[in-house]
Formats: sequence, structure tokens, C-alpha cells
Amino acid sequence: MASVALKKNYRCVQSLQQFYSGGPFAVSSDGSFLVCACNDTIKIVDSSNSSIKSTIEGDSEPVTALALSPNDTFLFSSSHSRQIRVWDISSLKCLRSWKGHEGPVMAMACDASGGLLATAGADRKVLVWDVDGGFCTHFFKGHKGVVTNIMFHPDPNRLILFSGSDDTTVRVWDLGTKRCIATLEKHFSTVTSLSVSEDGWTLLSAGRDKVVNLWDLHDYGCKVTVPTYEVLEAVCVIPSSSSLSSCLGFYKQQHRKKSSSQAIYFITVGERGTVRLWNSDSAVCIFEQKTSDVTVESDEEDLKRGFTAAVMLPLSQGLLCVTADQQFLFYSLTEYLEGCLKLTISKRLVGHNEEIVDMKFLGEDEQFLAVATSVEQVRVYDLASMSCSYVLAGHTGIVLCLDTCVSSSGRKLIVTGSKDNSVRLWEAESTRCLGVGVGHTEAVGAIAFSKKHRNFFVSGSSDRTLKVWSLDVLSDDIEQSINLKAKAVVAAHDKDINSLAVAPNDSFVCSGSQDRTACIWRLPDLVSVVVLRGHKRGIWSVEFSPVDQCVITASGDKTIKIWAISDGSCLKTFEGHTSSVYRASFLTRGTQIVSCGADGLVKLWTVKTNECIATYDQHEDKVWALAVGKKTEMLATGGSDAVVNLWHDSTASDKKEAFLKEEEGVLRGQELENAVSDADFTKAIQIALELRRPHKLFKLFAELCRKREAEVQMDKALHVLGKEECHLLLEYVREWNTKPKLCHIAQFVLFRVFNILPPTEILEIRGIGELLEGLIPYCQRHFSRIDRLERSTFLLDYTLMGMSVIEPEMEDREAKDVRVMQVDTMDADNEPSAEAADKDKRQTLDEIKERASSKKRKSNKSRDVAYKKVKGSAHAKVSAISSLA
Repeated sequence: MASVALKKNYRCVQSLQQFYSGGPFAVSSDGSFLVCACNDTIKIVDSSNSSIKSTIEGDSEPVTALALSPNDTFLFSSSHSRQIRVWDISSLKCLRSWKGHEGPVMAMACDASGGLLATAGADRKVLVWDVDGGFCTHFFKGHKGVVTNIMFHPDPNRLILFSGSDDTTVRVWDLGTKRCIATLEKHFSTVTSLSVSEDGWTLLSAGRDKVVNLWDLHDYGCKVTVPTYEVLEAVCVIPSSSSLSSCLGFYKQQHRKKSSSQAIYFITVGERGTVRLWNSDSAVCIFEQKTSDVTVESDEEDLKRGFTAAVMLPLSQGLLCVTADQQFLFYSLTEYLEGCLKLTISKRLVGHNEEIVDMKFLGEDEQFLAVATSVEQVRVYDLASMSCSYVLAGHTGIVLCLDTCVSSSGRKLIVTGSKDNSVRLWEAESTRCLGVGVGHTEAVGAIAFSKKHRNFFVSGSSDRTLKVWSLDVLSDDIEQSINLKAKAVVAAHDKDINSLAVAPNDSFVCSGSQDRTACIWRLPDLVSVVVLRGHKRGIWSVEFSPVDQCVITASGDKTIKIWAISDGSCLKTFEGHTSSVYRASFLTRGTQIVSCGADGLVKLWTVKTNECIATYDQHEDKVWALAVGKKTEMLATGGSDAVVNLWHDSTASDKKEAFLKEEEGVLRGQELENAVSDADFTKAIQIALELRRPHKLFKLFAELCRKREAEVQMDKALHVLGKEECHLLLEYVREWNTKPKLCHIAQFVLFRVFNILPPTEILEIRGIGELLEGLIPYCQRHFSRIDRLERSTFLLDYTLMGMSVIEPEMEDREAKDVRVMQVDTMDADNEPSAEAADKDKRQTLDEIKERASSKKRKSNKSRDVAYKKVKGSAHAKVSAISSLA
């Protein structure tokens, strides 16, 4: 059998992160991206695949209001700190900020020109600001409650501002006269949404009093009140250019007599979680979703689930609705079967996933990922777009576990276990529940499909029992869910069952429990085969090897163990995690293991050597879930940080990149040698820095120092370096400076760098403070040593002069100066003849010669001793200098 190539590395290629925590959001003018409030930060999200394009850090306070300028150039934000900020979308820089309200800003709106920004606050005030100047242009006061929403008239020629409040009124403000021109009082509860008709002469207001009021903007009277019998959160007028309006053509033709040409069609959403279409003339609902796409209510009765906002998307892209559980649903309205309307979800982006507890790849090609989070539904994600394709809703408790398979007939099946003590079988393509299994008395925490025949699944519960459920009763033409029956039941453990795994040949099932044991049972009768004992904490994960007769277990005692099925002996133990190990799975035909745990780490192990060859730290909290793609060589991890990371095997690509890098390094190395041979030090230094070769760089600088024009050559080489290269060079200099044998070159390079670069550029080098902290102490030490060495040479000179071995230079100068002064004096006073002057000069020369000859007259013995002393002193001096250097 051919040897299996081991995996060396995985790379995180995609990530599904939290980008919306509820509250304000804004849609770009072309619908390509969303701006969402995520706690105290602002996330800019690509609406095509929910990837986070950029993050704007806030001021550690929750964001309360967001708005975009009409051309998406500026972003306006405010938080509980009451600070209003203007951000440049392209650079993500805050251009200006100011405070104007005495309470949090609850809503924002930018006018059609982009020059004015209106803010509504909890202090009951409405303010209008000049965007460029940042000053207040209008101050409106009159509301008796918190101003909840605000909007400009869409016609830029009509300077009118609308504001709605929880004092049940809508006020109309004239920006020209700076006063309130109308107060619309018809609601009996908080006004939640405002919208203006396409012709600009009708205002629609929706409130929590379950009605929509249509106001005539000629006389500001109420034209129509539409009862909706639902607490409303948003109302949207359908423009004639929208795709939704074109789908209403059949209805308009059918009700042409009843509806006038000025009829307004609008959409409402609210607590029911359904989208409804209305006609203003007849005040009737012309379309309503039959079932809600919003998740069902939680156990808390007071908590209302439904839609919290709705926006008509630009460029006929449809309708965007936001749910209370942070989902963005993109709807498109289609017409079918002679005028019947159908509203379909074209895309679903999940802003927050809660805690991820389990996940599995779905389908033969593994293009989908089924995820169980801390909610009652299972979300199935399309890995290509990272959007939620559909939701499986039916459980009344949190889904704790799931498994997937493709049946013999080709159906994609999902089985789930929940806190409602039941198991459910789903068909993925139709999202239908095929069967429900009831029988467990406590939460179902583990579940596993048959691997070979795929005609049964096994469930484990907190009631400490195992059940085997048969799928033989299923048929292809089934329309309603059936009751699944258990073929076998056994009391398996003394504590909760955390994990299950079925053997590849369907002959065994292994269960792991909190009682610190794992048990292997023979199928289909659940006869005990062996008990695996040895872990010191509960077992969180079990799995059979795909090729060998062994089982892997992961435990809360921070270890992973491999057990023999035949006798239950422990074959290997893997240690390396710093906290509980929650999942462990075989890779590469059983030769490798991947694991994850409470330390937030994902580890890759080699079974043969017990070695951890890679550790990945991409999660910020516990990693509960691990899914392994059997055919796509892909991993998926998720945990308490609500993040799903997708990992691809990068062994081959890394090897190719390393080969190309090595090849490029060889070519660049040859260029370096050519530059050195051509004495092109500028190019050679650049290449040495690029290749990260500090030893070669030192040799280049050492050779430069021996040149006559060393300073010129050095300056020429250093002038072309960028900031990153300067930072790298200073790092090397810092290392050289610590060694006495290399410090003279380091000091020379350092001196030239500080001579060339001005202080302003030096301060811009990344990490310059840390570099200087490492340079200064050693520089001080080198200069102190040089100073001590120089002072030591003075004592040596003094000793040699005292021995009359050498003469001080000052005596010769003084003697010459005295003779010259004497000669000058005689010339000036006596003015002797030229012969006398020559005679004096000869006498002076004779005296100098005589003095010199007298110094030479010493015994041979004295001369030899003096010579030895001088030679020994000079040698000692040279040795001292070389040792210090």
C-alpha cells in the first residue's frame, strides 16, 4: 500500500464572525455593503458573503445611531457617550466629532445633498448640523418624549424635516423658517417608522398602536388610517421602479376600478415576523406571508420575536428585513400561477450566532455546513457565499448536537438532538422534518448516524441511556413527519453521555461520558464489549479510526488517548493542551489527529511520533465544535466566541511556496554576489537586507570601512533604504553592538545613519524606542572602555619618559623657540655682522649635537635593559588594546 502523505499545515481561509449585535444599521446607496453596530464597534460588511470588510473602533460605549451620506462618502455615528462622529469611508479616519445633545442620540438622517445631518435625541430635541463645518444650523424643541426616528423630505428642494417620538406625535419642521409647521396627532403609542410616498405629498407613519396613518402634506390632515392588528416596527413605500411593484401588475389590473391611480402600495413588518403588502385606497392587506421566516419565541413569554426594521433596497434589489435575533433577510417578490405572489428569501446573513456547540459538513461535495448554536434552530450555511441558506425550525429547546449523512437513495439527511428531550430527522433540500423520536427523559446531548448502511442512528442523553433509532420506516413519498421508533435501549453510564461514534462497518458504537469512561457496544443490540478506563476527567469526544481497530477519546483531563478495541488497553496518550479537550478526530487515514479545546487552540498531531506538528490560535474562547471534511480536506471549527473558521489543507501550497521562495532566494543570492564582485555596495546592501542575511551585511560594511571614501559610499548605500529596511538594519546593528569584536562596525554604521536621517524621520521608524533602549547601554559601555584605555596610555607615556626612553615633544619645541628668540634679540640689539651670525648658528648646532650624543652615551647593559622594557611595555599596550577592542 502506498504511503500516505502527512498534512503539515492548515490555513484559515474563511471566517464567519459576529458583525451585528442589534440596534442601528445603514445600507449603502448601491446595496453592496452594510454598516452595522456591533456592541461598541462599527462593522462594514460585504452584503454578498457577510465578510467583514473593515472595523471602526468606537469609544467603548454602545453605538446608538448610524447614517450614511447619499454617495457613501461619509459615515455618521453616535454612541451613549453623546459624541457625534464623522468618518471617511475610504480611509476609516474620524474627520471631526462634537457633542450637541444632553442625552444619547437615538436616530440620524442625512439630507439628499449630503450637506446637512439631522440628529434626534433622548433629550427630546431635534438638531440639524452642517456636515462640513460641524456647527448647529437648526435647534428644534417641542417633543415631550424621546425622539425615536427622523427623516428629511426626499425632495432636496423641499426643506422639510419629519420626526417621530414616543409621545405619539409626528412633527413637521420647516428648515427655511426654522419652526414647527405641523404636529400630527393620531397615534396612541410610540411612532416607530416614517416613509414618504413617491410623489412626495403623502407621509406614512407606523407605530406600536398597530396602525399606519397616511398624512396629506398639503394640509397635514390624516387621509387614511390602516389597522394592521400588529405592533409595527417599519413601514416602507414600494416605488414604481422596484421589482416588487412590477410583480403587483396583475393585482392592479384586477382591481383597477377599486384602486385609483394615486394608490400607494406599502410594506409593513413587526412582531409577527411576517411581511405584508397593503393598498392605501382599500386599506386592505393584499399579500401576507403564510409562515414566518423568523425564529420562534424563546421560553420567556415576554420576549417578542419578529422583525425590528425593514428597508427597500436600491436598484430594484428587493426588500431587506432585520430580525430580533440579528439576522438580515433579503427578500424578492415573484409572481406565479396567474397573479399569486410569492415572497422568497434570496439571502440570509446572520449577524450573531450565539455559542456554537456542534457542526457537520453536509452533502457529497460538502458545500454546506450545518451549525447548531444556542438557539432552537439549525442553520445551514452555503460555504461559497457564507450566507445562511435555510433554517431548520421545529425543536422547542436548544439544539445540542447534530449529525449528517447522504442516504443510499441520495437524500441529504440531518439528525438533531435537543434540550426538549427529542430527536428529529430532517431532509436538507426540502427543509422538512421527516420524523420525530421521543423517549428520552432528559436532554439529548449526543447523536451519530450509521456510517455504512445509513439506515439507523444512535442517540445519547443526560438520562444516561443509549437508543438506536431505525430509519426503515421512511419512504420517499412521505409528506408528514412520522414517529421514529427505538430498536434498542441500554442504560450505558453513570453520568451524562457527551459523545457518540459509530464504527465504519456499523458493528460497534462507542459512547463517552462524564463518568470518565468510554464504552464500546455491539450493534444492533447494544451489548457491552469493553469499557475504556484511564481518563481522570469526563470524556467529551470519541471516534473510531477509519482503518485500525482502535478508538480515540478526548477528555477534560487535557489529554487525548488511543485505545485498542480488542482489550480496551491504552495505546497512546497525547499531551499538549492546557485545558479540557472537547473534540478530537482522525485525519489522513488514521495517521494524524486534529483536536480542539477550552484553551481556544486547534492542534494537529502525528500518531506515529506522538508529536504536535502545528498549533492554531484563531479563536478567542472555548472551541466546542469541530467538523472534518472527508473528501474536501477541509476543517471547520466553532466555539463560545460565536466564530466559525474554515481551514483548508495548505501542505501542498506551502511546499510550492517554499520551493519558489528558495528558488527566488538562490537567484537573489547570485545577484548579491555579482553586486559584491562589481563593488556595487548600494545594491549589495539592499539585497542583503531583503534576503535577511546579517552576516553578509556585516562583511559588506566592514569592507566599506576599509575603503578610502567609506563615508561617501556608506551614505550612498543608506540613502536609498526605506523605513522598514532602516528598522531591520538597526535591529542588526543592535545585535552587532553587543559584541566587542563587532562594535566598531556597528558604531560606524550607527553614526552614518544618524548623520543621514533627520530626527523627524528617525522617530517615524517603527519601534525606534525599543531599538534605542537596546543600543544606548552598550554604546555607553564601549565609550567608557575607550576612555579608560586612553587614560591608561598616559601612564605608559609617563613611565617611558621617566626612563628617558622617549622625550616629550614639548622640550624640543621650547629649545628651538628659545634659540630663535636669542637670535632675534641679538639681531635687534647689537646688529652683528654676517660672519658673527654664522658663527652663532654653528655654535648652536654644535650644542644640539653634543646634547644628543651625550644622551646616546650609555652602557650597553643599560641600553639593552631599556630596550627590553620598551619592547615589553609596547607589547602589553598592544595586547590591552586588542583585548578591549
